[in-house]
Amino acid sequence: MPDKLVLGLDIGGTSTRAVLASPAGHRLGTGRAGGGNPTTHGDAALTELTAAIRAALTGHDPADVGAAVLGMAGYPKLLADAVLRDAFEAAWAGTGLRCEPHLVSDVLVAYAAGTPDPDGTVVVAGTGAIAARVRGHRLDHVADGHGWLLGDLGSGYWLGREAVRAALRDLDQERPPGTLAAGVLIELLGTAELAPRRRDTAAALVQAVVKAPPIALARLAPLVLSCYDAADPAAVDLVRRGAAHLAETVAMVRAPGETTVLVRGGGLLTNDTPLAAELTAAITASWPDTTPHPAGDAAAAAAWLAALPTTPDPATLHTHLLTP
Repeated sequence: MPDKLVLGLDIGGTSTRAVLASPAGHRLGTGRAGGGNPTTHGDAALTELTAAIRAALTGHDPADVGAAVLGMAGYPKLLADAVLRDAFEAAWAGTGLRCEPHLVSDVLVAYAAGTPDPDGTVVVAGTGAIAARVRGHRLDHVADGHGWLLGDLGSGYWLGREAVRAALRDLDQERPPGTLAAGVLIELLGTAELAPRRRDTAAALVQAVVKAPPIALARLAPLVLSCYDAADPAAVDLVRRGAAHLAETVAMVRAPGETTVLVRGGGLLTNDTPLAAELTAAITASWPDTTPHPAGDAAAAAAWLAALPTTPDPATLHTHLLTP
């Protein structure tokens, strides 16, 4: 097994990425395809999943892969659904891989994408939001991640919903729309021009929201962040409140005074976004000795997790696989 190759997959709702690596941490192949999570996209996702795998395996014998880790949101649903599980197993076998796929939470992969340390904390904010304590490279205590209806505070969905609420408040109070409110109107109605009766514009805005899937509100998150950069008061307030929510979620899984590593992941936190900056300020206020580390390549991190049981030097392997 130590001489066998390892395969890592980051399986999301919009894209699937695969990395094939040697035991020494050399990347041998990569693959990318559409959303490959069968728990959200059913059998159609398996076509994307196998496409990413085959691309990563190009020029290599699938039988040479000794371990594979797949990071996937909601993977317990896949394991609990006999029909879906059978379809997944058939698709996996169809790639020629002989090793057993090891399914783990995408939250654990996000943590591993930021550090090789076995113990620490991770907070993820993208469409949804979640935080977790990690012990021995396993999720030990998880907070939030309850979905758009009941949780995901500080997420892209939450920012989008609050942006629409801010626009509705401007309309209800008959104030001229601010930068954020005008951006919401343009994004959802195609124009910032107001109807003679403000109530008609408000009604049209509400209808535009309810006609789309609720989670579609997450597409307004980039608008909120750009309006923050433009110093729009409503956007600044939203981002700060979102960061406060995320910090509160972290506090549910991280002990006061804890000094272990803290990783920030997800589309809203991995890069140097305003939300990441506000969260970092909130984190360092509560944990002065902690500076959040951004997560790196999740597929490479999954490959690292696959190699972890047999590698003699996890830290060096992590550096080789995840250093850009």
